Amino acid sequence: MVAEKLAALLQPNDLILLIGDLGSGKTTFTQGLAAGLKIDHHVKSPTFNIVNEYHQGRLPLFHLDVYRLEKTGGADLGLEEYFNGGGVSVVEWPKFISQELPPEFLQIKLQRGVTIHDDDQRKLVFTANGVRYQQLLLDLKLQLKK
Repeated sequence: MVAEKLAALLQPNDLILLIGDLGSGKTTFTQGLAAGLKIDHHVKSPTFNIVNEYHQGRLPLFHLDVYRLEKTGGADLGLEEYFNGGGVSVVEWPKFISQELPPEFLQIKLQRGVTIHDDDQRKLVFTANGVRYQQLLLDLKLQLKK
């Protein structure tokens, strides 16, 4: 629900960084974004491809899982082409390409429940870097109140 409402507010070249342990729901959150962008395609983790592109929706979605770049970084991959490609870029494990990231982005930290009874619950912690993303969070808060 949160991801779909956020998707309705996204604009070309928006960048979302997803932070969380394995199994915390990063890909599931991205699936919600895709649904909100009206992408009618199965969204799966791009762990082996690094990037999956979806062009069927209101905006293109570039889903990056850079976990495999832990030792090498992403300097030679041309990531700026995705970040400036007119779509929404979602990056899982962004700490491995921190040098290649633009200065402005929305970071979402996903935390799993602490007990077995709330394992299907997630706590989301949003951090806005830049004026665009500060406004995006304000707009999202308004959407979530509706």
